[in-house]
Amino acid sequence: MLPEAMTAIQIDGAGGPEVLVSKQVSVPRPAAGQVLIKVAHAGVNRPDVMQRKGLYPPPPGAPDIPGLEIAGTVVALGDGVDPAMMDTLQCALVIGGGYAEYCLAMAAHCLPVPDGLSLAEAAALPETLFTVWHNVFERGLAADGDWLLVHGGTSGIGSMAISLANLFGVRIIVTCGSDEKCDDARRIGARHAINYKTQDFVAEVMRITDGHGADVVLDMVSGDYVARNIDCMADDGRHVSIAVMGGPKATIPMHKVMLKRLTLTGSTLRARPDKFKAAVAEEIRDTVWPFVVSGQLRPVMDRSFALRDVASAHERMDGGDHVGKIVLDV
Repeated sequence: MLPEAMTAIQIDGAGGPEVLVSKQVSVPRPAAGQVLIKVAHAGVNRPDVMQRKGLYPPPPGAPDIPGLEIAGTVVALGDGVDPAMMDTLQCALVIGGGYAEYCLAMAAHCLPVPDGLSLAEAAALPETLFTVWHNVFERGLAADGDWLLVHGGTSGIGSMAISLANLFGVRIIVTCGSDEKCDDARRIGARHAINYKTQDFVAEVMRITDGHGADVVLDMVSGDYVARNIDCMADDGRHVSIAVMGGPKATIPMHKVMLKRLTLTGSTLRARPDKFKAAVAEEIRDTVWPFVVSGQLRPVMDRSFALRDVASAHERMDGGDHVGKIVLDV
């Protein structure tokens, strides 16, 4: 029997970590195509912080409880879901609701948790894995031998980009905000790390690549970084924007875009249709998940916090000292 109520974290007005409050809410019931997961762990991600600040409202139909990735046990099935999923361990990309004891997920957005992968690690995979796979490999068309430039090398996105690049033969360069973070990035597998506060990353990328430039740029900064990224991109390069931490507006030197035959693209994942995310999940299941099963792909883990200490988890993310993923123990 499922309980009627559960503990969940809600946002009590836009603000700092202190606006994250624990409340008792009703346990949701799965609709057609959905499963209900008893959450063991939930990932903490930058979009959660933006939502807390009032800068990233949930899309229509999404719960107001934050949390975009979870791992746990399937305890209820909606119509049309394979009965074999009942009582299995799954991790899932969700549209919201992860900071809670129970969370709904589309069955097609779930990935089975293999032996050898902890539930905390499983909860740290979906959001960054879906994001990096779609943007670097599907939109950016990164291929064996390409040079990839990623800003924020020790973030959850950055650390996942490093892992996937190494698995698929992509040569990765990351930028970080300190020599210590550069050391961390190299420790977790980055081929090259540039301290953007003391080095000109444009000049460094061109030096490292012997004048070739970056074939793919995964950019979370935007703003004045876009023109600088273009300066160090290779001919026929692909620039993929996934966030605008440096501001939403950029001045683009279009003559360089034309001369280099560049592709400028970008995406957000949360509001995309269920069918699209199911297609990404299927490709990940076929192409990437075997590396998880074999133990070759694991998330870089930073620190875990109890659900009741969610404010401390957000304080750590706000501080920028984390390396890899922060998770909540539910």
